[in-house]
Amino acid sequence: MKRFTLGLLMMLSIFALVVGCSNSKSEEGNSGTASGGTETDDKETLIIGIDDKFAPMGFRDEKNEIVGFDIDYARAAAEHMGMEAKFQPIDWKTKETELASGRIDLIWNGYTITDDRKEKVLFTKPYLRNAQVVATLADNEEITKLADLDGKIVGLQALSSALDALNADPVHENVKNVTEFADNVLALTDLKTGRVDAVVIDEVVIDYYMSKEEGTFKVLEESLAPEEYGVGVKKENEALLEKLQAALDEMNEDGTAEEISNKWFGENKVLK
Repeated sequence: MKRFTLGLLMMLSIFALVVGCSNSKSEEGNSGTASGGTETDDKETLIIGIDDKFAPMGFRDEKNEIVGFDIDYARAAAEHMGMEAKFQPIDWKTKETELASGRIDLIWNGYTITDDRKEKVLFTKPYLRNAQVVATLADNEEITKLADLDGKIVGLQALSSALDALNADPVHENVKNVTEFADNVLALTDLKTGRVDAVVIDEVVIDYYMSKEEGTFKVLEESLAPEEYGVGVKKENEALLEKLQAALDEMNEDGTAEEISNKWFGENKVLK
């Protein structure tokens, strides 16, 4: 009797082990991401890398919740794709590395399309026009045009298109010093305290802060460079790019994009 009981227990243990392994493999097979390679295509979540201090595109509100035009835009696009958007704040200086490593699926937060970046990522079609402009304090009478940056300290976000725009203009040769910041908030803070004389910044960003802090800043009439925003997708992941672009096109057609733009800008700025 004891032998029979022991044998039965051994058989039940082996059966439980086999079933457990089978279930484990099944669960692993359903946990892929949208980045391609060995992962599966049934992922339900898009990991989107953002700069969470880039108002009004993506930033934290008074409740510390991530909000903004790009946040709403990305969330709606994911919904059109039958997926869910998850936003991952990242160090903007390492955005392409984060994408290439697979830790994020998309770069989507006022991401300017440049020739250099096209070598590193795939881009959707442009969805918003922007420009790099020079901001200074509203009561600064010394700086009224680009030439007045001669001998001045200029701040900007590190590894952003602001630096490219400044370097592309002859005025950069006469600037006293360029101070790079982790984000635009820090750059504008140093502008208000006088540690920098001017800041090169995205037009959509400074427009937002000028609306929130009336009378604090002014923008020079001469802009440094026009540019366009796009969404960055990992190289060789054309399948995700195609699916995303189809969703963005559909949002233009059904009015979703216009509704989101009106919410944040008071007009439809989305490109078709």
